[in-house]
Amino acid sequence: MSSQTSPQEKQAPRVGAAQLKLLERLTNACAVSGDEGEVRQIVLDEIRPHVDEVKVDHLGNVLASKAGSTQDRLRVMLAAHMDEIGFMLTQNEDKEGGIFRFGVVGGVSPSHLAGQPVLIGKGHVPGVIGAKPVHLTTNDELRTPLSVDSLRIDVGPGNSSKVKVGDRATFATRFSRTGASLRAKALDDRLGVATLIELVKNAPANIDLLAAFTVQEEVGLRGAKVAAYALEPDVAIALDSTPANDLPTWDGSENTRYNTRLGEGPAIYVADAATLSDPRLIRFLVETALAAGISYQIRQPGGGGTDAGAMHKQRAGIPTVSISVPGRYLHTPLSITRLSDWKNTVALVYTALSQLTSDLFKVDR
Repeated sequence: MSSQTSPQEKQAPRVGAAQLKLLERLTNACAVSGDEGEVRQIVLDEIRPHVDEVKVDHLGNVLASKAGSTQDRLRVMLAAHMDEIGFMLTQNEDKEGGIFRFGVVGGVSPSHLAGQPVLIGKGHVPGVIGAKPVHLTTNDELRTPLSVDSLRIDVGPGNSSKVKVGDRATFATRFSRTGASLRAKALDDRLGVATLIELVKNAPANIDLLAAFTVQEEVGLRGAKVAAYALEPDVAIALDSTPANDLPTWDGSENTRYNTRLGEGPAIYVADAATLSDPRLIRFLVETALAAGISYQIRQPGGGGTDAGAMHKQRAGIPTVSISVPGRYLHTPLSITRLSDWKNTVALVYTALSQLTSDLFKVDR
């Protein structure tokens, strides 16, 4: 490694008050898949002074590039998705009363919905997801799991004209910090978005950084597919958030299906339902973390997926890996993560990028 790319020359971006404020703005914004404009505007405002080129493609991805200054630079694509799970209004059942049928966008369980306040459309019109109260529910109905068809979004008579069929809705949860924990909706994947913004602002000189703030990840990795094709990188990394199934078991036995755990650092993917990560990148990230004393963990192989699932299959194939901040209760009204895990994620990705060279890919997978 040359002195030009030594991570000691420049510290990794710091996660402090300004970065927390940015994450608060990002998580409080409403950007359900297909309607990512509110987050996209925050991203554009933040990165424009720091990149050589930026554009918004036809799907709504933000694609930005920052050229390095050394010789033989790799083109490294970093992707973080701007969209979140949520709802779409599908039918106005009571034009005067403001009662709407809705469908879910992305992976949402009906069991998490009854009684939840929501925000609808670009105007953040308040509403609530209503269900039949227990006083009026039969025993048979109580034994039947809730379905989306049995729920409605109620905006009230005063707001019925302010929303329309096709409008997106999302949980009304506001960002908060409680000690070591961060609590918000849409930490999946506003944590990745906030991380990528900081990396754009502090791009290492030894690579050409290709930043993709993608759309429609929650409904099929759609934005990442066209972004990776357009950018044609040498290597790609997905920055995301992954479920931490680290709660105690009900019977007191050891939890061996934890997936990831809060407080143990960024999760490096070996395999998920959409991607078998490039083993050279896995080894490189682990060795980088060990050498720098950065906490990390291996995400247990299994289901789920990230933008990596679309990126690695573009062009002639792209070496790809995912790195995620673990979070509890993802795809529900409120998720929890640890500030230390986010800090260590930023440190690991930056340090790894600062040491990345084409020599890594001269050996067999």
